[in-house]
Amino acid sequence: MLRLGSTGAAVAEVRARLAHLGLITDTTADPEVFDEDLDRAVRTFQQERGIGVDGIVGPVTFRRLDEARWQLGDRVLSYIPGRMMTGDDVVQLQRRLSELGFDAGRLDGIFGKNTDQALREFQAGVGVNADGTCGPGTFRAFDRLIRTVSGGDARALRGHVTLGALQTGVADKVVVIDAAGDVDAELCHAFAVRVEGRLAALGTQAILSGRPGATNPAEAERAEFANSVGADIVVTLHVDTSASSEPNGIATFYYGHPGGGVHSHSGRMLAEALHDELTHRTDRLDCGVHPRTWDLLRLTRMPAVRVELGYISNAADAQRLRSAGFQDAVAEGVAAAITRVCSPR
Repeated sequence: MLRLGSTGAAVAEVRARLAHLGLITDTTADPEVFDEDLDRAVRTFQQERGIGVDGIVGPVTFRRLDEARWQLGDRVLSYIPGRMMTGDDVVQLQRRLSELGFDAGRLDGIFGKNTDQALREFQAGVGVNADGTCGPGTFRAFDRLIRTVSGGDARALRGHVTLGALQTGVADKVVVIDAAGDVDAELCHAFAVRVEGRLAALGTQAILSGRPGATNPAEAERAEFANSVGADIVVTLHVDTSASSEPNGIATFYYGHPGGGVHSHSGRMLAEALHDELTHRTDRLDCGVHPRTWDLLRLTRMPAVRVELGYISNAADAQRLRSAGFQDAVAEGVAAAITRVCSPR
């Protein structure tokens, strides 16, 4: 964990990677000292990537820095089950395949099965050995086919297709209720149990992820769990805390880059429905709907949303969060939103 004041070779590595991205221009500073300039660069990078902005280089930030150093053509890409390649070059590959009409799935920078299949189809179509390996021959084929795609955004169209697959009714759906209890596990679990009851009454299979007293798994592990059970939807229920007593209210997040562009269309639709139901059923501050690239939103293969239900560090929020009436209103709102999204059109 590197932060303001840290020193050493690891700090120099972080500085070099941020300089490569153009976020540091001061070449006179001691490369092995985590100074204020480096702190600002780290925070800027975190903001741009949609991860927690705290100025601390922990495992998630360092992994994203590693991914950011790759550009398409820097290395050979391929699908490796159990150890999938990640990076900005994979995002660029996915984007090129999508623009050419090949379904590479979500533009998440993870070389998974969908990207592998799309790449093989592209290779077969242009007469390149369809081995799923993106090397010099495939790069040259892309260069020959660079063009402007007109007539709409293929990624958005596929997002509508994904949403359409959900709109067959709520009774046949599998919903993972992820109780993210890193702040107050028991409180998150109380909300999750109520949501489970409301969904069960609708005939939906609700699966609780996380329980009080247990070690809270990393987001990547929770995403893998949702993928492994074949969930149709993931809803994370979270309560937050702050050093200040001022922050309060409800906010909702879906997969997408804060700067715009790449996002999950179906995730955004679910987030907007959830946020609408929750803010209309409760008296808490409306903090809006926002895109983020947190691992649980990024690594899931289905629409996934995280709901911040409030801050236990705020007296008014804390009182409402522990109220049975508020917990019931949240559960009814989540069930109503999922029913809306899954209703046949």
